[in-house]
Amino acid sequence: MKRFWTSVTLAEQAGGWAVLLDQRPLKTPARATLVIGSLPLAEAVAEEWLACGDTIDPRAMPLTGLANAAVDHVAPRPHIFANDLARYAEGDLLCYRADHPAGLVAAQAAAWDPLLAWARRRFDVNFVVVTGIMHAPQPAEAVARLGAALTPANPFELAALSPIVTIGGSLITALALFEQAIDVGTAWDAVTVDDRWQLDRWGADDEALAALANRQADFAAAARFLKLA
Repeated sequence: MKRFWTSVTLAEQAGGWAVLLDQRPLKTPARATLVIGSLPLAEAVAEEWLACGDTIDPRAMPLTGLANAAVDHVAPRPHIFANDLARYAEGDLLCYRADHPAGLVAAQAAAWDPLLAWARRRFDVNFVVVTGIMHAPQPAEAVARLGAALTPANPFELAALSPIVTIGGSLITALALFEQAIDVGTAWDAVTVDDRWQLDRWGADDEALAALANRQADFAAAARFLKLA
């Protein structure tokens, strides 16, 4: 789609702020008016549209995409959406460890043990930590309490948490980021221990580096969206 607007402004409405393109409110793909509850987030979305070139590139507008998802997909069913995310507690990345080589075992422990310790203190639960990839059920209480931690999240926060959880494979890491117990750099390092180990050990090719860079860009955009929301 070619750029069709000149000005980008914000207008306060019930429930937040609307982004206006030439004084016309921006619509979501489902044709709802995009109203954003957080002014800093609304300003960031407006900046994406202001910075847009002659042709719209959705990949260059990740905050707009997440805002659309929040309005069209999350807001109509936030509890169901939160429950879907909560299921990741049953197979959290941090609970599945390698048994060799020693360097990878140590790297996982250094990145993941502090996050598990935080979650144990924060939610007063224990976790089953195993080696290998065979599924090990987590205590029902732990799964329930991690899921309940998503309850305070609004639809925009849930929309941001979704890619953070799915890209990283760790609800614990996402919750630590949500509650500002860690920063985005620490979160990314934690969920990519295995990736970086493999690249360091076997060498990096252009395709693998590009894939990791794309994941990191999506992860960072979601983390920024979460912070602004």
